[in-house]
Order: sequence, then structure tokens, then C-alpha cells
Amino acid sequence: MTTPVCTLAATPTQYPSFSAYVRTRGTVLLRTARSLTANPCDAEDLLQTALAKTYVAWDRIEDHRALDGYVRRALVNTRTSQWRKRKVDEFVCDEIPEGETPAGTDPAEAQALRDAMWRAVTRLPDRQRAMVVLRYYEDMSEAQTAELLGVSIGTVKSAVSRALVKLREDPELTPVR
Repeated sequence: MTTPVCTLAATPTQYPSFSAYVRTRGTVLLRTARSLTANPCDAEDLLQTALAKTYVAWDRIEDHRALDGYVRRALVNTRTSQWRKRKVDEFVCDEIPEGETPAGTDPAEAQALRDAMWRAVTRLPDRQRAMVVLRYYEDMSEAQTAELLGVSIGTVKSAVSRALVKLREDPELTPVR
């Protein structure tokens, strides 16, 4: 864990006690800032802002033994202000808009159909299965499939055509009416 870099403390200040405070307590305060934000970089920015506010009020702080509490309060207040200022794109409406889903599309039915299709593909002869998988699952062209398998484009076309006929005739893929 690195000590936070505070430009206010790094330059000669009119408050040497502030510089000493940042050097000795900076790591602990950074840990507090990290607990308030999810991002370590945001935590460093938050601590920098809180220390800047503390520096401005340094001569008004009566009890320097309670500085940790003052800086922690500045951290929390600054974080709360940031949270409140964030832009929220919410609009009030009378009805909640529902997503458009085509009638009759049940995710379970779609998954069952995909499973049945895959079982039917696995029942094809090896060569036809390889060509169907490359053409339709891997989205390869006929030329790419032919080159990969070392066959002619015509062989790919005829084998895929025969495979599609077998898939259309597969009883598991016949739609229920």
C-alpha cells in the first residue's frame, strides 16, 4: 500500500503540522476512503478532496487530537455529495414498459429445441456432421469448409444437402401441432 500523494502536503505550506499529519495518518485515511468507494483511484481522489477541505479549515480546527474524526467526516460528506450529484436517468411513467416478446416463445421450449437439434446432428454420419457443424455452427462458407476438410465445394454442397434432408425427417425435430 502506498502513501497517498497530497500535493498540498508535498509543497511547503504555512501549516507544517498538516504535512506531518498527512505523512503519518495518510495510509489509515486512505484505507477509510477505500472502504467508501469501489475503485482505488476514486478512493485516492476522495481522500485528496477531504484533505484539501481539511487544509482550508486547518486554523479553525481547535482540537488537533480529533483530526482523524474530522477527516473521516469530510470523507463521508464528500462521498455523500458525489453520490447525490450523480446523474440518474429515471423517468416517471404511468405504466412500466414491457419488453416485446413474440407470443409463444418460451425459453424452456427454445432450449429443448436446441437440445433436440444437437442430438439430431450427432446422429448424422461423421462427414455430414462435420460439414453441418462447420457451415452452420461455425458459420464458415462452403469454400472455407471444403478447404478445411480437403474436399471440393460440390462435395460440401451435396453432403450438407443430404444432411439437411435427414434433419428435416428426424422425428424428434418434427413440430408438435
